[in-house]
Amino acid sequence: MGHANEDKLRHLYAAFAQGDLGGFLAGCTDDVTFAVPGYATVSGTYRRDEFPGWIGSVIERTAGTFQEDIVEVVANDERGVLLLVDTFERDAARHEYQTAHLIHFRDGRIARWVEHPGSMREFEEAWGRH
Repeated sequence: MGHANEDKLRHLYAAFAQGDLGGFLAGCTDDVTFAVPGYATVSGTYRRDEFPGWIGSVIERTAGTFQEDIVEVVANDERGVLLLVDTFERDAARHEYQTAHLIHFRDGRIARWVEHPGSMREFEEAWGRH
């Protein structure tokens, strides 16, 4: 049986996949940050209040085709790791890459979320560079 935070992450990511941003953010602290590395058009560090606009632009750039499939989730009281495959269409091309999300919990909620693409080259090619 997995840790309760593994189930929590699966539940929050399911809410996100269904378009329930409020449900996803309910599992985050008020001061949560979302960090995306590199020079891609989606890269940057975003606060909770910036999350809906940032994710909205991700969905818009992919004409609603963005999909994240969970491969594995591991978590304990303080940290979680999700291994994922992201797929979408952008500029008439299909993109797919592997990525990891590193989660830091505080009081049972996500306090910091950091993306770690398996290949920065694939990630930046998929999203385009600044």
